[in-house]
Amino acid sequence: MKPEWHDARMSGLIDNLHRTGAAARITLGRIFLNTVHYLCYLIAAALASTGAAQAQIPGATQNVAASIEAETITPGPGDTVTLAIVMKPKPGWHDYWLNPADAGTPLELEWQLPPGVTAGPIRAPVPTTLIVGGFMNHIYKETHAFLVELTIAPSVRGGQPLPVKVAARWSACSDTVCVPEGGNLAVNLVAGKGNIDAASRSRFDAWRSALPVPLDRHGRYAITGKLIDIAIPFPASAEVANVWFFPATQNVFRYAAPQSARRTGNWLVVTSEVSDAFNGRIDGLLRFNDVQGLEVRAMPGSVPAGGNVVTVLGQGETSSRRDLSVTFGVVLGFSILGGLLLNLMPCVFPILGLKALALAKAGGDERAARSDALAYTSGVILSCIALGGVLLALRAGGEQVGWAFQLQEPAIVLLLLLLMVAVTANLAGLFDIGSIGAGDGLTRQGGIWGSFWTGVLAAVVATPCTGPFMAAAMGAALLLPVAEALLLFAGLGFGLALPFLAIAYIPALRRMLPKPGPWLNTFRKVMAIPMALTALALLWLLWRLMGTAGLVVGGIAAAALLFGLWVMVREMGVQEVARKRTYLSLALVIFGMGGIAIGRLPEPTRGENVEAEADRLASLPFSESLLSELRGKGLSTFVYFTADWCVTCKINEAAAINREETAKAFAAAGIVTLKGDFTRRDADIARFLARHGRSGVPLYLYYPAGGEPQVLPQILTVDTLTALAK
Repeated sequence: MKPEWHDARMSGLIDNLHRTGAAARITLGRIFLNTVHYLCYLIAAALASTGAAQAQIPGATQNVAASIEAETITPGPGDTVTLAIVMKPKPGWHDYWLNPADAGTPLELEWQLPPGVTAGPIRAPVPTTLIVGGFMNHIYKETHAFLVELTIAPSVRGGQPLPVKVAARWSACSDTVCVPEGGNLAVNLVAGKGNIDAASRSRFDAWRSALPVPLDRHGRYAITGKLIDIAIPFPASAEVANVWFFPATQNVFRYAAPQSARRTGNWLVVTSEVSDAFNGRIDGLLRFNDVQGLEVRAMPGSVPAGGNVVTVLGQGETSSRRDLSVTFGVVLGFSILGGLLLNLMPCVFPILGLKALALAKAGGDERAARSDALAYTSGVILSCIALGGVLLALRAGGEQVGWAFQLQEPAIVLLLLLLMVAVTANLAGLFDIGSIGAGDGLTRQGGIWGSFWTGVLAAVVATPCTGPFMAAAMGAALLLPVAEALLLFAGLGFGLALPFLAIAYIPALRRMLPKPGPWLNTFRKVMAIPMALTALALLWLLWRLMGTAGLVVGGIAAAALLFGLWVMVREMGVQEVARKRTYLSLALVIFGMGGIAIGRLPEPTRGENVEAEADRLASLPFSESLLSELRGKGLSTFVYFTADWCVTCKINEAAAINREETAKAFAAAGIVTLKGDFTRRDADIARFLARHGRSGVPLYLYYPAGGEPQVLPQILTVDTLTALAK
């Protein structure tokens, strides 16, 4: 243990001894607790000097166990590798955040690094609060990881051993006692190619997802007497509750003082008490909702007044919950409206054709129409909830995914392709197993199950489409507690199914439907056209995802399915039920073979699978480092995020982005364009989208030279973009 560390501890005690006045009770408590910690550390130091420190006693069990892991053990020269100090408190025990508050000590690291290796600062996950005897503690009760970035110098030779050692010290505390603990941790690295296996990537992404996200704008604060108001930029469309501000700047706040919070426009204002007068920068961490956090830097300035009350951490249900309910109600309304508008999007049109065919067959029969609508609505809502639940579960597990993530998986795209091919053939009259959602259902049990599965299909194919009201709702779903987030996904499904519910339960609308007749057979064949176009779009998407090999596999699988269905219809004189089973078995075999082939294909590097599209803006591939570099040079930058399965994205690109007028205006104004392609899963893009309150694409941002970023509308025009250059 270094003498300077003893001096720092003793200096803190002396500072505490000099504190007097109104805070005498808290000060004496701090002196007592810090003195206990200091004496314990002296004992631990004495034991360590004889080689018998507690963490190194054979068979000794620590109350907070620590270990070290590297995301890769073969970092390349010039690379950065992430290390995790994993802490596992026993039940009833805890350790501390970087600013432990009134008591405790944070994790302290002494590195022993080989030449050419440097360690960055400790990055800590979002903590929680614990008050014992009137003293505030910033703590962790569950397993967590502190992350540190190691930088490998470019001069390091390939194959060079890089042994990394660190002496770690921390406090392990229960509600009644604190024990100093420590240990020598080590990991042996070797300079290599920096390969990271999938398991390590997933594990470290989960730990990174627990870190607070840095705000790209400064907050403001104002001190009035003993009260301090901190105004933090926070989108008005995002849900927020269970707020607490953890100050990283020490000796400014009275840690145990109560906090309150309110919303006013695009600001979240947290109020607490100061312990000393202060006039400088304040750094801290805003915790909100479950365990989400924002890194905040606030400077003196004006703070907006008024607003709605927000619950703070540890606060019970109060009248402020009514204000949150109003806000959540608005977001839920946007979700329902967004689902309703999805019915106007091209990707949903083929499904609407199937439903129109089903309603026409019902011939205005009230009972049949209502049963059909309820079954369809159930399929849509349950599918939206399932997709949303999987999305939230993957993100909670550290996977960086966004809305419509299923269309980033080639096997799922192949399944949808084969399904659309089968539906197209069915509508065109190649075979008849009872159309999917078009009247007879998947079995002889009427049209209920057919309508249900049509709803499932509608939810799956609708997710790539987005509208102007969906971005806020889907972004808010990433910030809400799980139950409320799933309610937003259910609202999206309800909105998508709403037109058919209206037809089923409003007789005037139902009477407007045409009566069944011979025209139905013609209409059914006409509806095969949009289904065929959808199948072609999925084949194109498979090409974009997996390159030429994906196109070949998808085309062969679709052709094999069509040929097999045609052969069976012409030559097999079997009963209808047996024929359906044969169709299903054939489809499963073809999909299984195609899935195996897709799984064995190497994933192409970005951009190698297709020729460059018409990109009049000469866009550069997006990366946060490049964006920071351009902003550092004072260059205006337009950033857009797109995906090949996003219909809205492609419409905007054709109508506004890749236009000659836009390119000329951007070139004249010196605006640089960055393009983030989210067609395939990209953790960096997913994290960036989440920080901007989005769960998927599109997202359009404009960074003026030296100014604050602007979020552009989801529906772009040439005038919208050219106006940026003026």
